[in-house]
Amino acid sequence: MKENLYIYIFVAFVVSYLIRVLPLTLIRKPIKNRFIRSFLYYVPYVTLSVMTFPAILEATSNQLVGALALICGLVLAFFGASLFPVAILCCLVAFVSEYFLLNVNF
Repeated sequence: MKENLYIYIFVAFVVSYLIRVLPLTLIRKPIKNRFIRSFLYYVPYVTLSVMTFPAILEATSNQLVGALALICGLVLAFFGASLFPVAILCCLVAFVSEYFLLNVNF
């Protein structure tokens, strides 16, 4: 079992190293293709969104509370609020809505 662990760590190292080194070695000229440049520009945003969105919904005991905080954050960001106020208000919305959801019987 211990031998396999070292093999797994080595394979993970090689794969992550190749992902970082191959583009530097294979692509020497600037990328002129508009589609590829656009694709590469949005990859970090899509990756961050894919990792963050499920965590927002599952961070509270009820997914409705997470969705409410997400919608509030999206509205604030749409109107130009910066990251810190959006994060603070989303936390407050989640806290207050969770409190009322758990303590008030409808």
